[in-house]
This record gives sequence, structure tokens and C-alpha cells, in this order.
Amino acid sequence: MDIKFNKNEDHNKLLLSELHKRFAKVKLGGGQKRIEKHHAKGKLTARERIDYLLDSKKESIEIGGFAGDQMYEEHGGCPSAGVVVKIGYVKGKQCIVVANDATVKAGAWFPITAKKNLRAQEISIENRLPIIYLVDSAGVYLPLQDDIFPDKEHFGRIFRNNAVMSSMGITQISAVMGSCVAGGAYLPIMSDEALIVDKTGSIFLAGSYLVKAAIGESIDNETLGGATTHCEISGVTDYKAKDDKDALDTIKNIVDKIGDYDKAGFNRLKAVKPKENPEDLYGLIPRSRAEQYDMYEVIKRLVDNSEYDEYKAGFGKTIITAYARIDGWAVGIVANQRKIVKTTKGEMQFGGVIYSDSADKATRFIANCNQKKIPLLFLQDVSGFMVGSKSEHGGIIKDGAKMVNAVSNSVVPKFTIIIGNSYGAGNYAMCGKAYDPRLICAWPSAELAVMSGNSAAKVLLQIEKASLEKAGEKITKAKEDELFNKIKSRYDDQVSPYYAAARLWTDAIIDPLDTRKWISMGIEAANHAPIEKPFNLGVIQV
Repeated sequence: MDIKFNKNEDHNKLLLSELHKRFAKVKLGGGQKRIEKHHAKGKLTARERIDYLLDSKKESIEIGGFAGDQMYEEHGGCPSAGVVVKIGYVKGKQCIVVANDATVKAGAWFPITAKKNLRAQEISIENRLPIIYLVDSAGVYLPLQDDIFPDKEHFGRIFRNNAVMSSMGITQISAVMGSCVAGGAYLPIMSDEALIVDKTGSIFLAGSYLVKAAIGESIDNETLGGATTHCEISGVTDYKAKDDKDALDTIKNIVDKIGDYDKAGFNRLKAVKPKENPEDLYGLIPRSRAEQYDMYEVIKRLVDNSEYDEYKAGFGKTIITAYARIDGWAVGIVANQRKIVKTTKGEMQFGGVIYSDSADKATRFIANCNQKKIPLLFLQDVSGFMVGSKSEHGGIIKDGAKMVNAVSNSVVPKFTIIIGNSYGAGNYAMCGKAYDPRLICAWPSAELAVMSGNSAAKVLLQIEKASLEKAGEKITKAKEDELFNKIKSRYDDQVSPYYAAARLWTDAIIDPLDTRKWISMGIEAANHAPIEKPFNLGVIQV
């Protein structure tokens, strides 16, 4: 290996170390003292509950682990959005589990909490996955109620989804393992089956203090809405559990008896590990987002036996299109080539840029994958579409629109991995968040923005300079450099993969070595949901 490879490897392993360090802090939720208080009540934490419920010898993936990261600092923060979401296996059946973290503001709902819960339900709906709710929440976080209560994608949408999911035949199971109050009380009761833990679980529209204030009735919370009340008097819940583990064991027994599902029928053979060493990925991805590298070498370390069948290899070379397998599953790969390439006419094209020919090729390939019922994997490292008079006269907007059309109307499941740049309209054409990928993840090397920090800072600097000079201020070279660095620093914070993950623009930041696991589990989940409509591009300009 050369010195450049070694330097890249050191850089990317440092990024990975930072990822592990930051996530270890996130996993503590509200902190060690609150965890100890939680344990003192005889309760498991959200993560402990999920770990106990899921099959220990099978893989799992966590959705939105960094949601809420460095947000709401003035309110004490909201690590992991105060709710833990994982896709894993219960008694061998793939499920999605949603567990309130009561160590974070007593499990109260922040705006990002609602967004994350809705994302979990979206995954369940798209993939027809059984969903299990482990409820332990004080309800809406009142200081931010105006950003969580009344709008379409706010708190109430969750109960609407409960009803829709029920009509679709998606299994929903709820266990009330702590507080379940106000509007939140509808979630478990709109599930197929509801459990409640004795002495620690409670369900009511209004707690004892509010009841006293509203109607003058004096009653304690246990009598008002505890396990005995709801299992023996109201009939609201179906099972009474003696403790957390008993409730989780009951869920396991319920899931164990669920019948098989109708499969979409995606092609799978026996999995084969890549022939090329996946750990080379750390040395292949450059330290600078402006540097070139060969995406073929990345693909070889992701696909089974490092083998792929390339489609239109000699045409539109800044996008690679190829059929391959990942963990046995057939996939169609659409990837940005990051090396400068030469066309058949001898012209040079920049790596990471989408040209008319590459957009045209990708459109046709996406249509082919839909025709053959092959899931799509997008490997993003894209700076955008090619600009300039030659591209405009050649119809880049028309060809880009065709690609966006194909991505938008694709009916096979799509998965997106952001390896490096994800800038501007390139993000859209390569199946960014707005284009409904079943899962979208970023490597620690990723950047998401309208343009790079360097380019954006130059544009913003010119605007700032013009404004200051108009006000009569003279801008020296030193002042200009100071302004540039200040602007770039602020912008760089926003292009960070953590900034995107905090806002759920991505589902996770992952170790590159976990990419195969995420794609495999994602396709397995998608296989629960047969394709119900034909692929149709609609009207496009040819």
C-alpha cells in the first residue's frame, strides 16, 4: 500500500473512532444518574428492553441514533430524540421496535421525537414490518408544544398511522412499561394487542393532579389508570405483566405465533463475502472531499465475491451502473465514479459530476431494474450536474430531469449510502431523502449540502463584502481572510454528517464495514411488501 492509502486509512479510522465516541455518549440517554434512578424503580432502560426482546444471536440496526444530536441545548438536550428505534428479530421474525427513553425528560416528546416515531412507522408501512412499541413517556414536552402538536406531520399523525397500519394488516403490539398519558394513551390501545406492567405502567388521559384540578376528584394514579384497573375494570389492556422482562417475554410469545408473510420475491442466493478485503475501504476514501478515487474499488469491497456485471461500461462513465449481489441479494448499483474519465471522443469529464450521457444511462438502468424486480443501491459521492454552455446546449436539464423522474417513479425498493459528497441536485438524482429510499445512511466521510463548504464560503464572502463596502467599510486582505474562515467554519458545521443525522435527513452514520449488513437487512425488510403497482415513467422529454 502507498503512503496516500495509509494517510487515508489513518484519517478515516479517526473519523470512525469519533463516531464510536459520540455514539457511546448518546447511548447513555439522560446520563448515568438517571439510569440508576430508572433501575431503582425496578425498570429496564429503553436499550436494555430492546436488547432483551431481540434475538441476541441475530443482527440488528439502529435507526436515528443521532437524532436530536446537539439540538435543544437550551432545554437540556434530547439525545437520540428520547426514543430508541431498532430493526431486528424477535423469535426469528424481522420487526421494528420503538422504545421511549424515560431517562430523557421522562420520555417526553420533542419535535424531533415525533419525526423519529413517524420515520419508524414509515419503515413499518413501506415494508409491512410488524412494529412493537415499548411505551414509557410523559407525553408532549410542553415548552415546545407548538412545534409538535397541530400540524400534519406532528404528534397526531402517529395515531392516524396506527389506524391505517391496522387496516393494512400490519401487526402492532404495545407494552406500557411506564407513563402513558394524554393523547399518547391512544397509541397502545390502537395497537392489535396491549400489555401493561403492574405497579410501574399507567395509562390515563389526565393524571391525578389534573383530575383534581379539572373536576375536583381525589384519586391516586394507580387506581386511576394502573395495570389492575385496565386489565380487570376498563378492559383497555389485554395482558398484565409482573415486571419488564415478563412483559417482553409475553411479546416474544405473541410474535412467535404470527403467520408467514407474502413475499415480494427479490432474488437471493447463498451469501459470499467479498474477495477483496473490505477493510481497504478506509484507505480508499480520500481525506479531502475534493480528491479523486476509483469507485470500482469501493464496489469490489461491498459486493459478493467482488463480482459485478457492468451495464454500458463504455458510455456515461461518471456514473457506474452494474448488477451484483450483496449478502446473496441481487442488487442494481448506481454509483458516482470519482475519477476523471475520458469519453470515446477523447474529452475529459470530472469525477463525481453527472453529465448528460451518464444521466441518460442511469435512467435506462433504473428502468431495467424495475422491469426485472431488482432492488436499487445508490452509492453517492456527487458534486452535482455539469454546468456551462456546452452542457446547457446539450440538454443537461432535460437529461437530469429524466433521471430524477426514473428515481421518483421507481417501484422497487431503493437504498442510499452517502460515501462522500452529496451536493445540490446531485443529491436528488442519486436518491436523496426526498426520493423515499427505504434506508439512507452516511459514512463518517460524508458531507450533505447545496455545495461544498469552500464554494459556499466564497459565494457568501462576496455577498458579505459587498454589504460591508456599501456601508462604507474598507475590506483589507486580513479582514477578508477572517470573514472567509468565519463563514466557512459555520457552513462546515452544517455539512457534517452529524448535522444531517440529528435532523433525520439520514437514518444513521455507519461504519463502512456495516454497509453490507444494512443493505441485506433492508432488502429482507422490503421483501415483506409485494410490489403493488407497475413502473411508469410518466411524461419525459427524450
